[in-house]
Amino acid sequence: MEKLAPKLLSALDENHFRALARMESSDADVLVNSSQAPGGYRVPLHQHRRTQILCVHEGVVLVGTRKGRWMIPPGHALLIPQGLDHTVEMLSDVVMRSVYISPRPERAQHAVPKVLAVTDLARSLLVEAVKFGDIPPGEGKAVLVHALLLAEMESLCERPLGLPFPADERLSALCRRYLADPAPDARIDDWANALAMSRRSFTRFFRQETGLSFATWRQQASVFSSLPKLAAGRPITHVALEAGYESVPAFTTMFKRMLGAPPRSYLCSRNATPSASLRPRRRKALEKAAAHS
Repeated sequence: MEKLAPKLLSALDENHFRALARMESSDADVLVNSSQAPGGYRVPLHQHRRTQILCVHEGVVLVGTRKGRWMIPPGHALLIPQGLDHTVEMLSDVVMRSVYISPRPERAQHAVPKVLAVTDLARSLLVEAVKFGDIPPGEGKAVLVHALLLAEMESLCERPLGLPFPADERLSALCRRYLADPAPDARIDDWANALAMSRRSFTRFFRQETGLSFATWRQQASVFSSLPKLAAGRPITHVALEAGYESVPAFTTMFKRMLGAPPRSYLCSRNATPSASLRPRRRKALEKAAAHS
């Protein structure tokens, strides 16, 4: 991944935290903003006093907490509970919109993040809501759009794109290494030996730490690692083999189970836009802003 220039990084950090401070100090019940960032940019550990719904329009975003990782591909959103420490990493050039919702007794409280599939209606409402900027909605169109947006967000379908991470540091290191470079020949015995455990003890320990079997976790991690590659235009066959699948159909089946559509139709439906030709201009605009900061 391309390394970002220090001055560009500084400008991105300043813009992000300025917007965050403005949002946190606002009395508005619902706030919606739009942002973009180049691949490789990472927002350090932070939290919000509001529930955040981070919607990805283009690119792939990875959100991390102390207990897991959540991958957000195009056309999906992540619900981030209020007060939860998290990081945000752009795995490619990203365009995203976020909804910030004030806590209320009558609103549902969430303990862990969850990935949601964004509907066409929700996407259109987000575009419209962004136009209101930081102005607290009163009467008229703003309050109607926000009310409808919240109602639509509550009905979005959840996708199993959360990857739990163990609290144990040794096991967490193995999981991070695998996620960064999935090994097709990775065996449970190798992981058990690395932790000086028997196969039986490791199997039980892994499930206690992650809530998943080793095989299930590895399958999900493989799909996780494939998303940025597919978004970058890598051939599905190459990505499937690198992820450890013996055939494209096997990879497609798991991908469809997790995202609701096969990789080809899913990515084509979201990449068939003029965004690819606009990304260099977006990056130049960010660099220009950094040069004048």
